[in-house]
Order: sequence, then structure tokens, then C-alpha cells
Amino acid sequence: MTELRERVRRLPKAPVEGWISLVGILVLTLTLAWSIDGAAWVLGRDSFTDFLALTVGWGIAIGFIGAKVGWGRWPTYLLGSLLAALIVPLYVGDVLLPEAAWLAQYEATARSLVEAWRDLALRNQSVTQEYGHFLLTLGLFTWATSMYAAYTTFGHRRPLNAIVLVGIVLVANMGFTYQNQLMLLVLFSLAALFLLIRFHAFDEESEWLRRRIGDPSAVSALYLRGGSVFIAIAVVGSLFLTNTASSSPLAGAVREVGDQLVVLGRDFQRFLPTGGANRPLGVQFGSTAQISGQWITRDSEAFSVQFEEPEDENLYWRAAVYDTFELTAWKQTVAAGYDVPMGEEVLGASADSVAETGRRAVTFRVSPSDYRASTIVSPQSPAALDTPVRVSYVGEAKFLATIDRSGGDPYTVTALVPKRSDEEGALTINRLRAAGTAYPPEIRTQYLGVPADAMPEGGDAEALLDDILAEVEDPDNPYDVASTMVTYLQSSANFKYDTDVRDLACEDLSTVECFARYQRGYCQYYATTMAILLRAHGIPTRLAAGFLPGKRDARILEHVSISAAHAWVEVYFPEYGWVEFDPTGGGLAATAPLPTGEPVASRPPSSFAPVLPPGVGGGELEGDDAAGVNGPGGLATGPGPSAALIVIAILLAVIVGALAFVVYRRGPRGEVTPDRAYATLTRLAGRLGFAPRPTQTVYEYAVALGEVLPQSRPEIQTVAQAKVEVAYGRRMLGEDRMAALREAHRRLRVGLLRLMFRRGPRRRR
Repeated sequence: MTELRERVRRLPKAPVEGWISLVGILVLTLTLAWSIDGAAWVLGRDSFTDFLALTVGWGIAIGFIGAKVGWGRWPTYLLGSLLAALIVPLYVGDVLLPEAAWLAQYEATARSLVEAWRDLALRNQSVTQEYGHFLLTLGLFTWATSMYAAYTTFGHRRPLNAIVLVGIVLVANMGFTYQNQLMLLVLFSLAALFLLIRFHAFDEESEWLRRRIGDPSAVSALYLRGGSVFIAIAVVGSLFLTNTASSSPLAGAVREVGDQLVVLGRDFQRFLPTGGANRPLGVQFGSTAQISGQWITRDSEAFSVQFEEPEDENLYWRAAVYDTFELTAWKQTVAAGYDVPMGEEVLGASADSVAETGRRAVTFRVSPSDYRASTIVSPQSPAALDTPVRVSYVGEAKFLATIDRSGGDPYTVTALVPKRSDEEGALTINRLRAAGTAYPPEIRTQYLGVPADAMPEGGDAEALLDDILAEVEDPDNPYDVASTMVTYLQSSANFKYDTDVRDLACEDLSTVECFARYQRGYCQYYATTMAILLRAHGIPTRLAAGFLPGKRDARILEHVSISAAHAWVEVYFPEYGWVEFDPTGGGLAATAPLPTGEPVASRPPSSFAPVLPPGVGGGELEGDDAAGVNGPGGLATGPGPSAALIVIAILLAVIVGALAFVVYRRGPRGEVTPDRAYATLTRLAGRLGFAPRPTQTVYEYAVALGEVLPQSRPEIQTVAQAKVEVAYGRRMLGEDRMAALREAHRRLRVGLLRLMFRRGPRRRR
């Protein structure tokens, strides 16, 4: 202790780099804290992350003191980590329990972490209602970043390292938010340039002192004056170009890699916080549809549709359907999938297959613009496509989840759309009213699940259901209940369409309870509420996601914008299948009205007993029935990912995105041959734990790897086919085949990165 006090006593009163350098590094890192705070990542509340500026201050102080006292890099980082583990949980606890004692705040932070881990790892939920772990992650991240920046600047005299790290994270955060943070970038640039010039002047001053050649302060002042002029000119010029330039030199590169980033983004999206004006990786319909506090979109074209024959009906462009609700998100409990060759019946092996009776065929060609994801869009029941596709399904009965293809090229679809007339099998109001409730057991098992906390007993959601049922002519008739619910929810006297509901205190509420309590929300709130209320009343319902009808020219060409992205519900009617209902208010709903039709005799009531998850309606499942539905509280159970992924999720998003971009843009070097393409495939897959077994043939390995990566199956098969034909068949591939091989080789270099996010046992040699 005496030695330490003596060392501190001998320290200079000011750092040799000058106090202005410390101010510069503080401003540099504060821009990062302010940028993350402004993005309102956690539930859209920027007030939740106000403490990040304080964590930056702590990190700068620890890094600076450690460098000046001479503790060394690792002792400084160790001490800083210990202090962060003590201090940051208190800041988080102050957000969770503002008026509580410090011990209670520690407990609140710990409880939030444990519950988040249980939700994601043990209960296997898609999302969690906890948010303390996100706050802790952001706090520790900003603390560590600022501590590193301070130590590398004042300990190693390498400010460039700090600037690069903070700059990468700052730009990445700005890239994922719609908030205008240009001034933060300007402030960062000013601090970064000044630090570089200040340390360069300091190095020159040290060199003049060492060689004793002139007045060091004169050269230092010269550098600083010239550097300040340069900074001023550079910043003013940059701002001028920002406001006047109209070219997009990187647009092509971003579009090429965008599809791959969207695919990768689906795998770790469940670990990222939501809320605020966050910019998505792209319009996507993955296995999870998370409901956040704000709906942000843009007016650019998503895709265009060219009809083969003039079309008069407004068609909803469905991309995905979801079967399981998890309080603030919908999930596809995807069991598996099957491949459909070009031109063959798409839904033939699915429980969503429909007969042609009562339906009409509509053929159209979809040309992607900004929506270039692999998931196809189609109204109702796609019957055939001009490209091979992969159909993902849920449940043992194989109900549709999504249909995916390879690449982003245009594709042609023939879909079977329900007729709205008195023809046999067509849809009319009287026929749906007479459809009855004789639901198949697999329908009841898959589409009646309601989590216990979705509609708390005595809550606003229960009261809303009672109010709607009080207005229904026949509460036992599913069509009457569904149509009345649509009218009630769409009424502006009852609910208000609002794309920004971040101000609502819904942290501990399900989406349904939040919407019922505050009567505000956007399409996901409307559709989710209707779906869960119908399920609670015993009517099978699922949530559909896709696009609203677009603007049609001369009944032939339709343009659908990104802003048309939408969610609605589909209700099951015996003998007629799934029927669209859109409860969203604000004048957005565009479903075509049904004709009344001739009177039809009602079918007898269902002989099936309700099949509901435990905790809903008092029903309990036993035996084999319990295996096919949700676990405690209506939430699926099973193995989940490590909770440690939550801590590194945000940084992982940046790293993986940069890696994917570099790998894709770098592309293969030299000539691409079948042998080389297959060797690259096995080498990259092997490094990620999916190497071929010694006993596997090329085709066997391609099939096995394709099951793990269904979205890369066409590329894997292309490489395997070329390898076999050339290596064993001694064939020469034509130019078209070689071009396809090169493209498959390029896409696989990024597609194989999805293996990093696969759960379950890895395969080794």
C-alpha cells in the first residue's frame, strides 16, 4: 500500500498527452452511448438507456487511471470488469425498480436475467417479456468499449485503435435505426480527427525533445493549428456533400448481399432487443414474428405482379402463417419440410391442400424489387410454381408455414382463389354460417392454443371478449363471432390505429392485454387480438403475414410497396378451409365482401371436446394429446440456446454482417471447378461441425447437409451434381452449367455461415 501511494504521489498533475486528449476520448465514446440511447433499442424507451453515458464515464476513468498508474493492460481490464459487475446491475435495477433500495435493485436485475434465460433456454420461447438482460448487455458493452478506448489511447498511445472500434459500432448502430443521428457522426468525426492530430503532434514533440532540435512547443502548435483548419474544412465539405450528393455507388453491393443478411438475421433475431425506430435487416417473414412498440416502413416498391388474365379482386399476398402465440410474438413450430420440383403441386402433401371445386385459378408472375427474400408470396393456396421450392410445415398433419425458393429471380405462380358466389363449394355468408364446428382433432390441437398469461383472469382482454360476444347475434356461430369481431375492432370509436405505441406501459403485458387496455396499435395488435380472442372462444385461428393488395394498372400489372407489409387472421371453417379476416382499423383492411348467398341448413354441433393448453378454459391434456401441444403456460418446452449468446448478440450481429459482406464480395479467387467447389463446401461445413462422414457418398452428404440448410439446398445439389458428373462420369460441363456452379459456389460461402446458429449435436469426422 505504501508503494502504491508513493507511485500515485509521483504522478504528474496532468497527463503528458494533455487533458484535452482525455476530453476528446470522452466525447468520442459518448457519441456511441448517445447513439444507442437515441435508438431506443429496449421497448422503444430511450429513458431506459440514459445510464449508458455514466457507464462510458466509468470505463474511461478506469482505462485512463490504469494506464497512468501503470497497472498493465490485463490488471486494468480485470479491475474494470469487477467494478462493472458491481455497478452496472445497480443502474439496471434503478430502471427496473426506481424507488427501491440498492439490494432490491440487485435482486430485480438478477431476477430479470434468470427469467430471460428460462424463457429462451428452458421454455424455448421465441421472445421474452423480460428486458433487464438487454439493459445489462448494453451497459457492460459501452463500459468495456470505453475502457478499451481509454487504455489503448493513454496506455499504448494508439488512438486509432479506439477510433476504429468505436466507429464500427457507432456506424453499425446508426445503420439499424431510422433516427437521424448525423450530428453524432459529425461530433465523432471531430473528436476522432482531433485525437489523431493531437497524438501525432505529441509524437513529433517527443521526437524533437529526444533529438534536441529546436522548440518542441512550436511544432506542436503548428500541427494543432493546421490540423484544426483541416478538420473544419473536412467536416464542412462532408456536410455539403451529404446534403447534395445523389449517387448511390454502394447500392448494388448492398442489394447483392442483402438477401444473405436477411437469412442470417433470422437466426439470431430472437436474442436482440426490440423497440424504438429500429431499421430491420430487410422485409422478411421468418419463423418468428415479434411485436414491438413501433411499426416502421417505407414507400419503395416491394415487388410487382403481372397477371396472365385481367384481375378484378383485391388479393392479399400471403408470405407466412403462424400457429403459436407467445405473449409478444408469433412463432412457427416448424416440424420439417418437403421439396417440390418445378411445375408440380405445391400443397399436395400438406394439410392445406384444397380441391378445385369452388375455386378459380389465377396465374401471375412476381418480379421482386426491394422484397428479395426467399419466401414466395401468393394469395391463399398456391398450386404450382415455375421453380423448385421448399415447403415448411407445422404439426404432424403438415399445415403450411412458408414456401421458399432459391435466389431472388422472378417466379410464376398459379394459385387457387376461393370464388365468392353461389357456385358449388364457393364462399357465401350463409354457407360459412352453416359450416358448423366439427373441427378435425389436428386443427383443434394446433390452432386453439392460448398462453395462460395472454388473457389474465379478470383482465381487459376478457372484458373485451365479453363486450364483443354481447353484440353477436349467435355467439355459438363462428362466422357471426368472427364478422362481429372484425366490425368491432375496426371501429374508430373502439380502437385507434397507431404505428407508434412505445409510450404505453405494456412491459409486463401480452400484446392482447395491452391492446385491450389502451385501444391503440397497428396491424399486428389488431390481428393478434382477434386471433387469440377467437381461440379463447373455441374457434381455430392462425395469424397470416404478407402484403396488402397493391395498386393495379389496367387490371393486369400490380405494384406492391414495402409499406403494404401487413398482418391479418385466417379462421378455419369445416369443408371450406381457411378464410381471411382483416380486423385492422384506420381504413387499411381491403378484404373483399362475401355475398349472402342462398340459405343453407346448419350442420350439427361438433362432437369433439375442446382441446386447449393447460391453464386455458380449465382443460388438461393427457397421454399422446399432450405431446402435440404446448407445455406449461402454453409455451413449448425443449432444449434451447445458451444464455451466454444473449450477452454477445448485438456484437455478433455486427461481426457476422461484416463477415458475410466481406466473404460475399471477396468471392472465389481463381477458376471454379467442380472439385474445388465441393472441396470448399466440405471444408467450410467441416469447420462449423458438419463435415462429411467417411462412409458417405457425395450425394448422401449433399442430402444430409441440405436437410440442415434447406434454404441452401439448391446450391448444395448443384455443387454435388457437378462433382459427381466430372469426377466419376468424366463429363465436360457446358458454359451454362459452369456459370450455375460459380454462382452456387459464391452463395454457399455465405449460406454456410448459418451453420453457426444451428442448435443440437454437431457432426464430426
